[in-house]
Amino acid sequence: MLVSSLVNAGLLLLLGAALYAAPSPLLNPRTVPFGVRVPPERAEDPRVDAERRRYRAPVLWATVVGTVAATGLGALLDSVAAGVVTGLVLCAVAAVLWLRAHRALSEAKERGDWYAGLRQGAVADTSLRTDPVRLPWAWSVPSFVVIAVTAVIGAFAYPGLPDTLAMPERSGDGTRYHEVATTFWTAFSMVFGQILGTAALLALVAAMLRSRADLDASRPAASSARHRRFLALTSRALLAISAVVDLMLLGLSGMLWTDNRSTPVLFTVVGVPALVTLGIVVLLAVRVGPGGERLPEGADSENTGMVQRDDDRHWRAGGTVYTNGDDPAVLVPRRVGMGWTLNLGNPRALIGSVAVLVLVLGAAALATLGLLG
Repeated sequence: MLVSSLVNAGLLLLLGAALYAAPSPLLNPRTVPFGVRVPPERAEDPRVDAERRRYRAPVLWATVVGTVAATGLGALLDSVAAGVVTGLVLCAVAAVLWLRAHRALSEAKERGDWYAGLRQGAVADTSLRTDPVRLPWAWSVPSFVVIAVTAVIGAFAYPGLPDTLAMPERSGDGTRYHEVATTFWTAFSMVFGQILGTAALLALVAAMLRSRADLDASRPAASSARHRRFLALTSRALLAISAVVDLMLLGLSGMLWTDNRSTPVLFTVVGVPALVTLGIVVLLAVRVGPGGERLPEGADSENTGMVQRDDDRHWRAGGTVYTNGDDPAVLVPRRVGMGWTLNLGNPRALIGSVAVLVLVLGAAALATLGLLG
């Protein structure tokens, strides 16, 4: 009961902290509060601060109430299900509050005509396509080494494995194990996960390096140089995370092959890589920022006198969904949170989404067949 209560409390507190920090410039571009494009001089407008307070206060109270409720129910039912359900409710509350703030800022911008008298523009650096930032292959070597080590250990262990293997699975009252027949697919399931995960991340990094850059219209040259540094740092961080995840799967494979069902060992094998991954993400957010906003640009006096074009009409669902059929880009920088999102108005993005979905479903079907075999 104590473990379930602690897991529920930790889940809700971490989720609540993330939702509370969501409107922060640390996680979103400074000139896009709540997914609404505003001129730079309006980024710290009193109405923006007011909407942040109106969002954060209810989120804070909902986190406190949800944590208490989930902790109590976890102790009563000895289950983490209460924390999961309460977390979903907390996310729904935050989404409603976000949409309210988004609508309020959009209306304030329209009523106040915040872009009146300003020269709007968009800039592009063609060298980002003709001479793109190179994929840092050296940073993928640790992942390949871990995969190779896992496969070699598995090859030596496979002949001596028992007829059945204990596969862990999450349930409402913790981790349970179910017996499956020992086959090539079940014994090396984690290795397949390493290979697929690393390949998918490499493809993501390659696509990211050729994605559209959201350059500052007032300082295009300095912004382009900063964007290159941002891509280099982000790609290295993602490949480092890939290696950490592969190490976790190596540990899980070892537990599977030795029939180790120790809960402390499982928490260590999963928890330590999770904390390392979280540390990399936090460091990236603090030192780099969304789109590299926290990286220095240099001391030059470049200023075109333009501001970023107001393109709110292409963003839906509180600034989280981008649809622009006239934009050839498939990946574009996110407005809410760090990273990239698909241009759902581009047919290539839809085709790519379907292809990824087919691959995921195929991998899931393959894993299911392996478990049943």
